[in-house]
Amino acid sequence: MLTAETTTGTPTREQLVSKASALATTVREHADWSEENRRIHDDTVQALADAGVFRMRAPAQYGGLQSDTRTLCDVATELGRADGSTAWTAAVYWIPTWMAGLFPDPAQAEVFATPDVRVCGTLSPTATAAPADGGIVVDGRWNFITGALHAHWQIVVAVLAGGGGDPMPVMALVPMADLTVVDDWHTAGLKGTGSVSTIAEHLYIPQHRVLPLGAVLTGQSASEANAGQALYRAPLLPVAAASSVGPVLGMAKGALDAFLARLPERKITYTAYERQSEAPLTHHQVAAAALRVDQAEFHAHRLTTQVDTKAAEGTEWTLPERVRARADMGEVCRLAKEAVDLLNTASGASSIRLDVPIQRFQRDVQAVTLHALMHPDTNAELYGRVLCGLEPNTLYL
Repeated sequence: MLTAETTTGTPTREQLVSKASALATTVREHADWSEENRRIHDDTVQALADAGVFRMRAPAQYGGLQSDTRTLCDVATELGRADGSTAWTAAVYWIPTWMAGLFPDPAQAEVFATPDVRVCGTLSPTATAAPADGGIVVDGRWNFITGALHAHWQIVVAVLAGGGGDPMPVMALVPMADLTVVDDWHTAGLKGTGSVSTIAEHLYIPQHRVLPLGAVLTGQSASEANAGQALYRAPLLPVAAASSVGPVLGMAKGALDAFLARLPERKITYTAYERQSEAPLTHHQVAAAALRVDQAEFHAHRLTTQVDTKAAEGTEWTLPERVRARADMGEVCRLAKEAVDLLNTASGASSIRLDVPIQRFQRDVQAVTLHALMHPDTNAELYGRVLCGLEPNTLYL
């Protein structure tokens, strides 16, 4: 299995997780500011850069760490214990950064020329593209672009039509300076992620920064430098799933941390319990939540282990394996949300105060489980559908 430990001169998994854990104070200090201002605080971004977080999925030839997805999961879990928005933003950067490593080497040279480069992106083909001399011209808008306010590049998706062939979705790398950013991120959860919208207006993109979406979905690299490397021997969706579960697991663990921290000082109002910790109901609630966190961790680690093992072995992904990857991601979301909901219910009326972190964990985990690719019901249905012998009803596998 490819791990940080096996790459000479790079930090080990334990070292990267330790660095992430050490960031907790900075992340927590700025969590309220991030919510109020709807973006990650600049000091938090700098702290993440200093800890190497933005280099974890960058190619080694550009100073990247090429960390495996288990390391991503463990690092994001530590960040998520402090603030869900920070962890989610870091994890979202990892996915397009990995995707950039599939592009032709000239495109990578442009992107990774920036130290600690941050690449945001989407998989939604909500724009149109037309052939142009030496490239394409794109017009359109993309929503929910997490981290756009601190990003250097964005991966955009558009439907390319014209030129004699059938319409085809393509993916392209675009400098943020070429896009219009729309400040429209007003939400109830994950408020600090700055997931604004971006717009391209008759934007020319050279061909070396364009790939067919189908090639990226199946992990077909156009890079000579990265050809054959274990990190890039995987289809996109399992990689994206394994890269996304850490923040969700971290939110659940963070909620449990927050609940237990307040427990010694709490009673149950209008009852004889002077200590909430003495109530059998509390014992059941804490146990049920903790067990769900344990179960979520199992699915997260099963997913990352499969992605990393298959990448190291270079074996093909079967349809059931691809579908189970999404199912594992959905279960992490379902179980984490159930754990946080239990703890939130047990926290009493005082927990609705904005200075009590459990209310933020509850809103953030609710928001992330509504994501179209992470929704527990959608992923469970897909898993059951294939187990029942039917074809999948999506290309995003």
